[in-house]
Order: sequence, then structure tokens, then C-alpha cells
Amino acid sequence: MNPNEIYGKENVHLEGTNDTPEIELNKSEGFIKFSGRSLPENPKNFYEPIKDWLNFYLENPPKTTHVVFAFDYFNTASSKMIMEIIDLVKNAENKNSELTIEWHYQEDDEDMLEAGEDFAEVTMTTIYFHPYS
Repeated sequence: MNPNEIYGKENVHLEGTNDTPEIELNKSEGFIKFSGRSLPENPKNFYEPIKDWLNFYLENPPKTTHVVFAFDYFNTASSKMIMEIIDLVKNAENKNSELTIEWHYQEDDEDMLEAGEDFAEVTMTTIYFHPYS
């Protein structure tokens, strides 16, 4: 599925590539997941339709919103988009949706852990960290 064709859809699954993450967006379940690698040629163009879908989602979110970030790698330009996504999903709490954000990282990847901690600090958001091997 093309990222530009997702607005208004209840459930979206975008397959990951070598340069773009796998993305799951499930409005009815309140589940949002980003995983894999994020280094698209133009991160703004890639993530803008995702942000549009999140705005659609936030019009009437379910009682719980569960967001999972499980990146293996992302570039600096993608980090700005990830921060904007975290800021956006924080609005779920204003819509009476209980928000949980998880940051999954390989247990030996201190850089990825630190990146998640930085996102939590800068966005003033509680993020739960889950190492895996």
C-alpha cells in the first residue's frame, strides 16, 4: 500500500523496505507500530501521510492507544519525524484515550536506548523501554 493512500482507512499495513519502516495502523484496536529501518530519501514526504492518518485517528480514538517503536536504525531526518509523531499521539490523552508508548531496542544497542530516552525527555512523555536480544 502506498503511504499516500491511507487517510481514512481503519487498518493500514505498510511493508518495510531497506529504507522505510514497517508500519501498522489499527484504529479499532488502538494499535500503532513502527519497526525496522527508517532512512527514506525524503522523510517528510514519507511520514506526512502517516501524520495525516494519526490526525484522522485522533478525531475519535478508542479507549486505549498503544504505540510501539521498534526501530533497528533511523537517520537524523527521520528522528525529527519520530518526534513529531510522539508529540501528535500525545493528544490521544486529551481525547480520553489511555496512552501507552513503548520503545523496543536490542539490548546491546545503547544508542537506540539513548535515542528513546531523548525522545521521552524532549517530548515530556512517558515511554516504556523494552530491551530484546
